[in-house]
Amino acid sequence: MITAARLRVPGATLHYETRGAGPPLLLLPGAGGDAAALDPVADALADTFTVVTHDPRGYSRSTLAGPPAEQHVTVHADDALRLLDTVAPDVPAYVAGASSGAIVTLDLLARHPGRLRGALAHEPPSWSVLPDAAEQLAFFQEVHDTFLADGLQAAGERFLRGVGPVLLPVPAADPLPRRTREMHARLAVNAPLALRHEHRSFAAYVPDLDALAKAADRLTLAAGTGTRGHLPYRPAALIAERLGLPLAAFPGAHNGWSTHPARTADLLRAHLLGETR
Repeated sequence: MITAARLRVPGATLHYETRGAGPPLLLLPGAGGDAAALDPVADALADTFTVVTHDPRGYSRSTLAGPPAEQHVTVHADDALRLLDTVAPDVPAYVAGASSGAIVTLDLLARHPGRLRGALAHEPPSWSVLPDAAEQLAFFQEVHDTFLADGLQAAGERFLRGVGPVLLPVPAADPLPRRTREMHARLAVNAPLALRHEHRSFAAYVPDLDALAKAADRLTLAAGTGTRGHLPYRPAALIAERLGLPLAAFPGAHNGWSTHPARTADLLRAHLLGETR
């Protein structure tokens, strides 16, 4: 059973959901995603964890106190910490994030290592760590400029040309459940907001590798087998190398949590609980 609630935080009110029983696990979606986008993985983990999901501020059912504005990794990580403090006060928690959610995961672990028992970051698009960071950040600026000039479809096409074939088709039920249909409608609204206000600032975020090195025993970097050789694979591989960590192989590509939710849940469980070490 999913229980929904709302949490007021500085500058926003967050919609969040809990399900399952066990130690707390916060799952963080990619840019423009929301709580329902993680349903298949969250459902599969609810037999082991109290799974917490949410709509990040400004998306879907999480409202801002003012107009849409540029989003920042540290603010999203502060929101994640407040969610954990609300759902599981004084209890060390687990956190796992994909894409932009993986960047938030890294920031949360770097700044609040004592709060987390384990963390997994799946393909954080932290272009700032790459040797060709300036080129990749310029690419994101080009995608943004294309969006402003020619619209969402043109920007999406430019984005996919730059990152490669890393967003694979997601199996869909026929007919779609009502909750899924409602989610698709929300994500269509979220997509232009993410392009305008999140993609560039998150991509420019610089992870604190020194702080992460001190908590490396609780961190897993992961990447999809289908992403190897493409841009989204590189930051996870480089951060793992710098921290002296193996890079965990997950099924699918950049959106593998959506295309392979059952296997993803199994691997999340194993890595977070230390069963692979």
